[in-house]
Amino acid sequence: MSVQSTIRRKTAPDIRARKGGDPIVMLTSYHAHTASLVDRYCDAILVGDSLGNVMHGFETTVPVTLEMMILQGHAVMRGSQHALVVVDMPFGSYEASKEQAFHSAARILKETHCGAVKLEGGVRMAETIAFLTERGIPVMGHIGLTPQSINTLGSFRAQGREEGSWEPIEADARAVADAGAFSVVVEAVAEPLGRKITEMISIPTIGIGASAACDGQVLVLEDMLGLSPKPPKFVKRYGDLGPGIEAAIKGYAEEVRSRAFPGPEHVYGMKSKA
Repeated sequence: MSVQSTIRRKTAPDIRARKGGDPIVMLTSYHAHTASLVDRYCDAILVGDSLGNVMHGFETTVPVTLEMMILQGHAVMRGSQHALVVVDMPFGSYEASKEQAFHSAARILKETHCGAVKLEGGVRMAETIAFLTERGIPVMGHIGLTPQSINTLGSFRAQGREEGSWEPIEADARAVADAGAFSVVVEAVAEPLGRKITEMISIPTIGIGASAACDGQVLVLEDMLGLSPKPPKFVKRYGDLGPGIEAAIKGYAEEVRSRAFPGPEHVYGMKSKA
């Protein structure tokens, strides 16, 4: 007997089919409760390795482990119902070989039940992307500024802003598309380059600091909510929750110290005898 689910999540092919259509909306999430909110409005949720910065206070994403990604990916899946959930493959979990990448990606899919993985790199990762997709693992690519390579890049600077620097990034975009990725994140590139890549390749581009012409956009949730102290230039703050949270904590601390909290309405009295 087959069981038909009443709720159908978006899939990688659904996102792939959005090329040139309605813009794809994507945000990050790392927790079940934020995932349930993001899920109401977004087509895809990225469990990004940016959790290393946002949740753990790391300066870069390099220290993030596969176990950390699986744990938070599982939480996001429990909190969401409709969006495609994509989990980042962290640094060191896929670069050594395409076989290593398969084992890591298979663990992510099996243990989180997510719908796709994301990995960084263009030409150098094309063989790995093809290896994964041929074996049933949907892959979202990531080109332009690749944060996991920060130790070789030297800084989080935008790419493609110098004359004659476009060709390698264009080659990365073509390689990812030709290898079978269903979409690609294009991060922190010159706007004309982001626009050209979107027109040039057959899979959807998800911009983050790229171009409004991209097939979709993604931001780190905490950045756009105003919880990050120094967000990148490409972030628009749609909320300013930081001061509100601080004010709430301050009010709580003051009331605890003055014994105003808990009040009579927050404590339990004795039950009266029958």
